[in-house]
Amino acid sequence: MFNNIYNGRKVLVTGDSGFKGSWLCAWLKMMGAELCGVALEPDTEPAHSRLLGLDYRKEVCDIRDLEKLQKIFDDFQPEAVFHLAAQPIVRLSYEIPVETFSSNVMGTVNVLEACRHTRSVRAVVAISSDKCYENREQLVGYREDDPMGGHDPYSASKGCTELVISSYRKSFFNTPDVLLASARAGNVIGGGDWAKDRLVPDIMRAAAKQEAVIIRNPDSCRPWQHVLEPLGGYLLLGQKLLDGDAQAAEAWNFGPDDEGMITVHQAACALQKEWNAIEIDVQTSQWQPHEARLLLLDCSKAAERLKWHGVLSAQENFEMTAAWYREFYTSGKIITSKQINDYITKAQERKLSWTN
Repeated sequence: MFNNIYNGRKVLVTGDSGFKGSWLCAWLKMMGAELCGVALEPDTEPAHSRLLGLDYRKEVCDIRDLEKLQKIFDDFQPEAVFHLAAQPIVRLSYEIPVETFSSNVMGTVNVLEACRHTRSVRAVVAISSDKCYENREQLVGYREDDPMGGHDPYSASKGCTELVISSYRKSFFNTPDVLLASARAGNVIGGGDWAKDRLVPDIMRAAAKQEAVIIRNPDSCRPWQHVLEPLGGYLLLGQKLLDGDAQAAEAWNFGPDDEGMITVHQAACALQKEWNAIEIDVQTSQWQPHEARLLLLDCSKAAERLKWHGVLSAQENFEMTAAWYREFYTSGKIITSKQINDYITKAQERKLSWTN
């Protein structure tokens, strides 16, 4: 996969204890990468990273601690860095705005500083969010050169993060020796996510307790995709950077096609179809903090220039997600590795270039 570029290569992942980071590490381990994870301890119980039990170097570190972070980089000497560590919850950002900005903005500054002062680093993929855009709830997908913005503290912090990344790219990572790209993904779902105030974890927790889940903002429309879809994009982007492709050192959107753009209520019903333990209770009368009702991404740039395409259909995204939780809650099985292999098989059947 990815021209075997990660086999035996030193790769550092920030946020490896989180949902997306743990799936990324599982995939990198399968490809033979020598890993170092940098993150806080998981803040949920259960936690996907603990359930996986992967054997690699793990460093407990707050990315706002630049001195400690630099020591980890100096000791490990990574060649590729995937930066995922962040405060990732929109609703929580209303409660802890200072921590959200300091983690997402200054944390990113520190990671890029550590990369800048580590001679071994050749490729940096900094993961942002589709919420970095100044969202006017338009019916046309946002392109990578649209203005940054953000209503809530989380979204604003991601807009700031993209400006930081752009500044570092132009100021410091402007030679072929070290290349820096950013990646913006839509709403990511999949097994092993237990974060508070996210649709899928809320649904699965309620189903496990045989309770109905309360759905807020049922008519809000989002670009839903399984976690492996954007991760494939991140890894493909990392491959391009490691190969010295300076044209890849830009910002990139990774999201589903129009079929994946459905409402919160439709997403809940799609999961319910796959696991009959799920019960849905729609409540729209209570006050909720502002969250965007419509957010579309234009991913044509990644399709045309990186040859990146999603593997799964809209329904397959929800099938895989529901299957993971159903197996976990009914039998205790962790099927992460199986689902990665199944995903790769489907990608090979559809002849996607990164499977070579």
